[in-house]
Amino acid sequence: MVSRIILILIFASSAWAAEVAGVKIDDRTRVGASELELKGAGLRKRLFFQVYAVGLYVADRKADPISQPGLKRVAIHMLRDVGVDQFSEALADGIRENHSAAEAKALEPRVKELAATMAEIKEASKGMAISLDWTGAGTQLLVNSKPVGRPIAGEDFYHALLRIWLGERPVQDDLKKALLGG
Repeated sequence: MVSRIILILIFASSAWAAEVAGVKIDDRTRVGASELELKGAGLRKRLFFQVYAVGLYVADRKADPISQPGLKRVAIHMLRDVGVDQFSEALADGIRENHSAAEAKALEPRVKELAATMAEIKEASKGMAISLDWTGAGTQLLVNSKPVGRPIAGEDFYHALLRIWLGERPVQDDLKKALLGG
């Protein structure tokens, strides 16, 4: 009986690696055929509101998440309802904050493409799981594990998305530290 309880506890503790604002963040996930590891997880706050819990998954936890090759995932777990226009605009603002005006202008068509894809879901509602995956061929938006829209071309676009949280001017300093495993 005791050994059975120990096995259950070991299995349960390996099923998730972090808990952020009551959301269990798994220590591993799959993108395509590849297994990725959790680099870090944190909480996005706006004023005194908890907006979302987020986890960053990469192939190599020790390497720089932006420059390392391979598949990646940003897994967002909504903690409150946010209109997709507001959500999309926040992503666009984060890109503008971490790129020169010329770079942001070059990324603009793909930012609009992501916003159009987000518009298909109507609202980023509390409890929704939104993933932004780098598939090796494009950035794929998933909602509750289901692909939405078509992949958006260009690894530079995915890097731009990562800079929202990990760039020189991240959306939130303590969130950047948490996503980097700090």
